[in-house]
Amino acid sequence: MTDKKVHFVGSGPGNAKYITVMGKELLEGADLVIYAGSLVNPEVLGYSTGEKIDSYGLTLDETNKLIVDNLEAGKKVVRLHSGDPSLYGSIVEQIEELKKFDVEVEIIPGVSSVFATAAALQTQLTLNDVSETLIITRPAGKTLDKDQIKELSRHNATMAVFLGTQKIEEIMEKVEYTPDTPVAVVFHASWPDQKIIKGTVADIAGKVKAAGIKRSAMILIGGVVEPVEYGNFGRSYLYGVAQEPLS
Repeated sequence: MTDKKVHFVGSGPGNAKYITVMGKELLEGADLVIYAGSLVNPEVLGYSTGEKIDSYGLTLDETNKLIVDNLEAGKKVVRLHSGDPSLYGSIVEQIEELKKFDVEVEIIPGVSSVFATAAALQTQLTLNDVSETLIITRPAGKTLDKDQIKELSRHNATMAVFLGTQKIEEIMEKVEYTPDTPVAVVFHASWPDQKIIKGTVADIAGKVKAAGIKRSAMILIGGVVEPVEYGNFGRSYLYGVAQEPLS
């Protein structure tokens, strides 16, 4: 074990109270917080009285140098990610580089925006007789040459698309869900300016464009978006029958 440890903390989807107790405590005790730009609500940063550095525009080497230099100076460092660090957080490459400097990493999970989206829609991501599977994916872009959205959509499962608002028209043309499949786009899920737009595969792109939403939104596709209107869902076995006592 090493005495140089940095904490990678998930800040949650936006709402400052959605951070974990452990994450908040680490922020309160941090001498330095390196945070993921505008994706982190400034209210979350308010939990820390330490120095705060926006990592937007910094290279991996520059970010890691900040971490290493401050740890070697005896300071407590938090690397603050948006949502949960395990989803599109680029943490593995950070960890591998930090190992070269004998830095230990502890990861504190956070509430993902996909869960905040489901909460905003007051629905389940998995629902009996509608979808038993959740697919999390993203469209091709600067850091992804080719996506599998078309192939994945053939499973007819619930699909959550990160980082796809600017390409929503292309995504809706690509998926093989039926045109009447419900779609929701939730901008800034859990933030004060949260906005929900609902439609179908056939018309959601136009609605999103008309609303002027170009980023910071989750796309959710599938019957769970409108479970009552789209079709009957199955009752939960857990609440449907008397249960045997746990042994």
